[in-house]
Order: sequence, then structure tokens, then C-alpha cells
Amino acid sequence: MEKRKLIIYWIFTALLSFGMLGSGIAQLVRFKNMTEILNHLGYPPYLMTILGVWKILAVIAILLPGFKLLKEWAYAGLFFTMTGAFISHMYMGDGLKEFIGSIMQTLFILLSWYFRPPGRKINLQQQ
Repeated sequence: MEKRKLIIYWIFTALLSFGMLGSGIAQLVRFKNMTEILNHLGYPPYLMTILGVWKILAVIAILLPGFKLLKEWAYAGLFFTMTGAFISHMYMGDGLKEFIGSIMQTLFILLSWYFRPPGRKINLQQQ
């Protein structure tokens, strides 16, 4: 059972990391589609730099061993970012095509967080 959980963890962590790293880089280099999405949602262009840097740093924090508290913050930050994207698209009246990415990434975040191995979790009972 533990091996199965570990495999599930790494599958969803890989999907999460790939998506966040890709969109983070796309935001940093200001790919046209990222600029169009943020303009459509009414956000200023400089937000792409902020989001891009934080997404990349969050992926690094999640993938590195140790830093358990930092991982919790990284998961939380990505969760808030993706649910915020979903709500922004809903508010603008966008269809499923526009917010499927944020729904999928939120699912990857939740599953990666849930299935993370004990060595990557904060043990609250020891504190």
C-alpha cells in the first residue's frame, strides 16, 4: 500500500511541477497567451512576474527534500493561486475551456499534498 501511495504522490507531483514550472516560465518571459489571459481577467502585466517567480520557487520547495514547513506554504500558495484563477475565470463568464487548467492544477495540488510521504509532512504531534 505504501508503495502505491508513493507512486501516486510522484505522478501527481510531477504533473503539478510540470504545469507550474511551465506556466511560471511562460509568465516570466511573458508569452503572448499568458499576457492575453491576464489582460482578459483585468490583471496588470507585472503580476506575471510575481506569479512566475513564486510558482517556480514553490516547485523547487516541493521537490527538494526537507523544508517541511516551506512545502506546506508552497502547496498553500499554489492552491490559492489556482483557485483564484478559477474564480477569476468564473467571474468573467469564461467557459470550461478557459478554466480547465486551473481546475486540473488544483486537483494535482490536492492529490500531491494528500499523498506526500511521511518524510515530507509536518508531524504536528511532536510539536
